[in-house]
Amino acid sequence: MKAIFSRIGKFFLTIGKLINFTRKFVLNILFVLIIGAIIFALTDDDKSTDTTEPSALVLNLSGPIVEQKNYDNPLDSVMSEVLGKPEVQQNVLFDIVEAIRAAATDKDITGLVLNLKGMSETSLTKLRYIAKAIEEFKASGKPVYAYGDNYSQSQYYLASYADKVFLSPDGGVMLTGYGTYTLYYKSLLAKLDVTTHVFRVGTYKSFVEPYIRDGMSTAAKEANTVWLTQLWGAFSDDVAKNRHIKPQTLTPNIDEFVTQLESVNGDFAQLSKKLGLVDSLVTRDQMTQYLIDTFGANDKHSFKHISYYDYLPLLVDNQQPSPNKVAVVVVSGAIVDGQSSQGSAGGDTIASLLNKARFDKQVKSVILRVDSPGGSAFASEIIRNKVDALKRAGKPVVVSMSSVAASGGYWISSSANEIIAQPTTITGSIGIFAILTTFEKGLEKLGVYSDGVGTTPFSGVGVTRALPEGVAKVFQLGVDNGYQRFIGLVSKYRHMSLAQADKIAQGRVWTGEDAQQRGLVDKLGDFDTAITAAVELAKVKDYQLVWMQQPLSPVQQFFKEMSGEVKVQLMSMVLGDMPSTLAPVTKVAKDLTSLTNFNDPNGRYAFCLNCSTVN
Repeated sequence: MKAIFSRIGKFFLTIGKLINFTRKFVLNILFVLIIGAIIFALTDDDKSTDTTEPSALVLNLSGPIVEQKNYDNPLDSVMSEVLGKPEVQQNVLFDIVEAIRAAATDKDITGLVLNLKGMSETSLTKLRYIAKAIEEFKASGKPVYAYGDNYSQSQYYLASYADKVFLSPDGGVMLTGYGTYTLYYKSLLAKLDVTTHVFRVGTYKSFVEPYIRDGMSTAAKEANTVWLTQLWGAFSDDVAKNRHIKPQTLTPNIDEFVTQLESVNGDFAQLSKKLGLVDSLVTRDQMTQYLIDTFGANDKHSFKHISYYDYLPLLVDNQQPSPNKVAVVVVSGAIVDGQSSQGSAGGDTIASLLNKARFDKQVKSVILRVDSPGGSAFASEIIRNKVDALKRAGKPVVVSMSSVAASGGYWISSSANEIIAQPTTITGSIGIFAILTTFEKGLEKLGVYSDGVGTTPFSGVGVTRALPEGVAKVFQLGVDNGYQRFIGLVSKYRHMSLAQADKIAQGRVWTGEDAQQRGLVDKLGDFDTAITAAVELAKVKDYQLVWMQQPLSPVQQFFKEMSGEVKVQLMSMVLGDMPSTLAPVTKVAKDLTSLTNFNDPNGRYAFCLNCSTVN
């Protein structure tokens, strides 16, 4: 007996030591992060650039372009590193545009150099807004040059607006077009004996297809082909106009492309020049010398320049103080019930911001900036109710649609005073679905059965039991009701009959241009257009734009200001790199668990799958 107690004691002693070691390890990691952040903050001041000397602005964007920065949860960052994903910097779309516009009138900025090798793939709608600012910069008479070792599709789109486009002799321009592809799991789920119960309204509501089919339906292919073709047509027309070439040059069939590539012995750089996509092939040293000759040399044997990331903090808010505020509330990411988190828009969070604007006497109108494929129908209605409350308070609401404002993204937009979209915005997808998976067949094969008694037909309904037919009908009736509510909103606020609303709904995706023709959108335009509309509806002469954001706690603020570089280096040392071969596995795991991220209390969703998978 004594020996048994001794072993038990040693066991718990070992557990205690392990817990104590883990506690010390975590505290030491945190301490190193804090010291590293302080050191980085102190030394980072030396990197500031003196802009009193004429310099070129280098637009050296790295990472994704977003509507609004999210608070970067330290735990999320750590998990990203564990999964082998390096931490990336978020670039706010409106900051980029503001910097380029400020540089156009800045006497110390002599030109613009586009060095976009670190920029992530970006939607055409966002790219067009940046391109508009580049065009304004060119109108000031200052030169714009683009250089790249290689150009991805998004990088090349912006580069095409330059006066001259330079490419490395060993590089190339990769234009892949637009497509929407996803994985389908019907056969896999069948092999796993997983039963998928689907409830939906809308011929084109294709979110559930990956769980009930092994390929895209004919209806989904038909609808997706239309808007993808429109997007690529807009891309091709813009680039062709900038480069003075025919749009067809950008869309050869495979045989034509092979023949073209054979004509230059497989040299992608030479082909890019031959097709007129770039002006010159130059090495990095040759490019540096060209820029030195153009903008002058500095002490570091490079041309006189200032990085976008050094220039942005130097900008001064030129808005004149005004008692008339135009509030901007950003809805970015999937709409979920509750609070916002990284990559999602929480119904409670957005509602709180709209409420804050409602009760602020200085706020005269609100711009709801929407960049969302939708999500929870319940959370969407929570947000839309606040839009109505603002209108009742005499404060007009203008929706500015960004890349995508579909399904729930359109739901929250429907009752605004005015809806403005860009021609390449993806919107519509007006439909509702619910989905439930049960595992009773697989459990029965393992000899596991679920049985018992309950007081109502809904007692015991869950993933371990077959779904009763009557309960399935209840689910479908709830989805039908949600759809009727959705098209009822469209009918009421877009001034059309219920039949007309149903005809253009059915889960079908539309571009902003097509949506305007069908009455879903009032006007085509960008964020600048929305500002003008908000000011006009507020009937004020002077105004000040204010961006509504949830305040960070002191702890969140501290971690936000910590050096990402220190954190990435530390995590790399501790965790190392995860093999990229795991990417397909993580993709499947993400798809199969995506439903667990949806938290609508009624289980009803207005979400556009294809809108969020364009590449």
